[in-house]
Amino acid sequence: MRSASINETARIRAGFIVGPTAVGKTLVAIRVAEQLGAEIVNADSRQLYRGMDIGTAKPRADELRRAPHHLIDIRDPDAPLDVAEFTAAARAAIVEIARRGRPVLVVGGSGLYLRAIRGGLFSGPPASSEIRARLAGLARQHGVGPLFERLREIDPAAAAWIKPNDLKRIVRVLEVYELTGTRMSEHQRRHHFAERPFETLTVGLTLPRERLYQTIDQRFEAMVAEGLVNEVRMLLAKGYDRMHPKPLTCTSVDDHWAPAALPLDTIGYREIAAFLRGEMDLAEAVARAKRASRRLAKRQLTWFRADPEIVWLDSARAADQALKLFQKFFSAQVANVPFTLPP
Repeated sequence: MRSASINETARIRAGFIVGPTAVGKTLVAIRVAEQLGAEIVNADSRQLYRGMDIGTAKPRADELRRAPHHLIDIRDPDAPLDVAEFTAAARAAIVEIARRGRPVLVVGGSGLYLRAIRGGLFSGPPASSEIRARLAGLARQHGVGPLFERLREIDPAAAAWIKPNDLKRIVRVLEVYELTGTRMSEHQRRHHFAERPFETLTVGLTLPRERLYQTIDQRFEAMVAEGLVNEVRMLLAKGYDRMHPKPLTCTSVDDHWAPAALPLDTIGYREIAAFLRGEMDLAEAVARAKRASRRLAKRQLTWFRADPEIVWLDSARAADQALKLFQKFFSAQVANVPFTLPP
């Protein structure tokens, strides 16, 4: 006799705690998890990687002891995890935790990862090696700029969230348009992350903009004081150099295909690596990393503000409020039902 699916019995309930970088998600999540007896599934796209501890504000050993965490330190930095792989791993962790009767909290600032867990991914057409080779050739000859301008003309909505130098995503959006005659943003609008395998409550943490930016700056200074330069030096010594990204491939069929960059080519690590190569002094590297972090926070807030499901709380007072919300949410959890992994 086959196991009943989530939809045939009672769907698993999963709580989400989201928000921009440095807003205080880890602290709030651990406090709530301690009170609920919950386990935390990481949805920070960089805390997945071993050796990237200080620069990702990864939970410390004492914090990990306070609440069990999943999907931390599961890959080396030279083996990036794409969104589809992450979604499968996160959903498997949610189901495994729920099977043991424990509440689940998914925590992170990677909006796409979080939305994919809740609603799945749009499955696009298979990649075309011919189109990708042609577009990659144009990028080598003329730079990424003209391709991004073409993207802005074809799909302004997609261009709003894709970075101008993100060749992989630019190529994929142009490829999907060539193959289907429909904009990627329109495909996504129709799909609308609509799988919904879990019952969810999403709490968003926020701070006044100036206070958030001040916190971001202070946190990066603390990271440098804690040894971020040595952390990056050791990662470079192991060969995890941003100058050697994997080539553009056509192995994935979803609309998020392959990772946009190696993990080391991300905020903080990128700038400190440039300092270690002698491309800038440390003060300039720190200033650039702070500026990039503030811009990231702005993009994250724009992404999350467009999500009508999020219940927003001021981070300074969020722990008690979030606990009450999640206590009520999880009180409806049905125990001892057979769960299976959603497709």
